[in-house]
This record gives sequence, structure tokens and C-alpha cells, in this order.
Amino acid sequence: MFDSPGTGVGIVLIVLAVFVIIVLLRSVRIVPQARAGIVERLGKYQRTLGPGLTILIPFVDRLLPLLDLREQVVSFPPQPVITEDNLVVSIDTVVYFQITEPRAATYEIANYIQAVEQLTTTTLRNVVGGLNLEEALTSRDQINGQLRGVLDEATGKWGIRVSRVELKAIDPPLSIQDSREKQMRAERDRRAAILTAEGTKQSQILTAEGQRQAAILAAEGDAKAAILRADGEAQAISKVFGAIHAGNPDQKLLAYQYLQTLPKLAEGSSNKLWIIPSEVGEALKGIGGALGNLRPDEDDAGTRRTP
Repeated sequence: MFDSPGTGVGIVLIVLAVFVIIVLLRSVRIVPQARAGIVERLGKYQRTLGPGLTILIPFVDRLLPLLDLREQVVSFPPQPVITEDNLVVSIDTVVYFQITEPRAATYEIANYIQAVEQLTTTTLRNVVGGLNLEEALTSRDQINGQLRGVLDEATGKWGIRVSRVELKAIDPPLSIQDSREKQMRAERDRRAAILTAEGTKQSQILTAEGQRQAAILAAEGDAKAAILRADGEAQAISKVFGAIHAGNPDQKLLAYQYLQTLPKLAEGSSNKLWIIPSEVGEALKGIGGALGNLRPDEDDAGTRRTP
């Protein structure tokens, strides 16, 4: 059996050790980088803790939840806004802000994110309410600048700095979207028709120009060919004429050549009727006379017949 006084002392020591450990855990705190902590002593603001190790008085000091000093991005749900021309548009906003005064962000406002959202909504309605739909869709930079100025001024006393405000989306009513889509479709169809017409026009112009150039070249080729053929025929006639004169042909040879040329006049499948010129008789007479004159010579050259 254990001694009762010793056991009681051991239990007390264990309790004291646990108490000391709890006190140390509540006294020693580490604040990470880009964080800030607010210390309250007996429920009153005492100091702001920066990054690093710090010692608190147990059961007297209380460390509030740490605040993030980095720039934060908050996207707010779409808000209905009425434009100057009484059209309801849905606008999504994105706010970039940063805590610059942890004490003010803790004690000057209960929920700074909700406050920024509500302030953004009211300011957005005031700004867009003075613009028509077309201006609201094309003036994002102007709206962003006005929102940032109002929010930065209002949130300064809360220890918050608004760096940027962006309109993520501006959605007009469905009827306006349909009409704009039809208008854009009609504009695209008009541009396509214009481009098609221009292309057809250019194609026709180029085709006509090509045909004209081809006709000119063909005509020039035909003219040169005709000239060359005429020159060739002229040279041929000149050579034939010179050869005839150089050979000094008599009437007999000319008549014979004339009779050889006559059958060529009847060549061709389209010739159904052939008219014999009147000069054929004269040519035949000339040939007959030539043959008559030739026969006695042949008789003299050969054996003379006995009458």
C-alpha cells in the first residue's frame, strides 16, 4: 500500500505542473507574418501585436482573433440596378481591399466585409442610376473609378484601404440581350453580303479583263499569222512567176497545166454541180494541135509507115 501523505503530495504536484503548462500556453503566443493581433487587458484595448513571439499575462490579457493584413479580394453577388432609362441590369462587383489599422477594423466596425458590400451596392446604384444602358455598358472604367473613390473615402475610418473595384459582369434584361444579338447578327450579315458583293465584282472585273486581254492577244496572233501567210503566198507566187518566166513556157504547156487544175475545182463533198469553163475547148484544141505536130516528128524519128 502507498503512503497516503506521499500520494497526496504527488497529485498536488501533478496538478501544479498541469496548471503551469496551461499558464505557459496562454501566456506565450506567436503571431505569423502579415498578421496582427489585438490584446485586451481586462476587456479593454491594451496593444496591437505584430509578427513574432509575445508574452501575455494569463487570465488578464486576451488575444482576439488574428487579422489578415494582406490584400483581400471579395466578390459580391449580382445586384439589380436601375439605369436612367428605367432598365434593370444585374451587376457583379469585385472589391480589392487591405486592412491598414487593425484597431480601427476591430472597434470601428462590427463586420467590415458586410459593410463594404452594402456600401458598394448603394454607391453602384447611385452611379449607374445616372447612366443609360449604353453608357453603363461602355463606361466601366468611369464606374470603377467613382466606386473606388467613394469606398476608399468611407472605409478610411474603419482602417481599410480599397485599392481597386472592378465590375465583373453587367447583364442587361433578356429582351435587350435578344435585340442586341439580332442587331449584331444583322450587322454581321450585312458585312458578309458587302464582302461577297465586292468579291463577285472584283471576280467579274478580273474575268472581263482577262477575256479582253485574251481577245487582244488572239487578234494580234491572227493578224500576225495572216501577215505571215500573205508574205509566204506572195513569196511563193513570186518564185513561181519567176520560174515560169525563166522557163519561157509555150502555149502547149500552159494548156496542159490548165487541164490538170480543172479536176481540183470539183473536190469537196459540198460540190454537187460542176460547170465546165468555156476555155476548156480552147485548151483541148491547143493540146490536140500539139499532139498533131508531135506525131509526124515521132514518125520521122521512128520507122515511117508505108501508105
